[in-house]
Amino acid sequence: MSRYICEEGENKITPMIKKADTHFKIQRLISTDLTNDSIAQINTLFTQLNASIKQGDPRDIVDSHGLQFWVCWDSDTIVGMALMATYHVISGRKGMIEDVVVHEDYRAKGIGKQLIKALINEGERMQLNDILLFTGHHRKPAISLYTSLGFRLKESGLYSLKLN
Repeated sequence: MSRYICEEGENKITPMIKKADTHFKIQRLISTDLTNDSIAQINTLFTQLNASIKQGDPRDIVDSHGLQFWVCWDSDTIVGMALMATYHVISGRKGMIEDVVVHEDYRAKGIGKQLIKALINEGERMQLNDILLFTGHHRKPAISLYTSLGFRLKESGLYSLKLN
């Protein structure tokens, strides 16, 4: 069973995941964390999520207002990430979780769960009314994770219009 140790730092909540002799650190990514190497690691992770989508540059979004960009480190390697965009509309303050991926060599170690928990904690801290997410129906492990954390399938359709 996993043991989780939470430490609070400068505007960062960094839960530590301990499994066997491996330590992972979950933290909010900020621009000073970005190096050429970490950007390359993020790009590699994103291709494991969906290689057909053109990636944006992490430097352009990491410090964006209304965006939470969380990563999991194994020493100096990013092995997981999850993002949440937040916005305020008439129906309340919302968060939309996007781009959740754990490196294929690190799956089934609790990393995805801790990334989502970090986003949920941030949503609670920000007093969001709802956190939404989308996942493909074929992603059974992801669906199992999300439902175990309290997410429920909404009775609505999601439509998309590709602008560029």
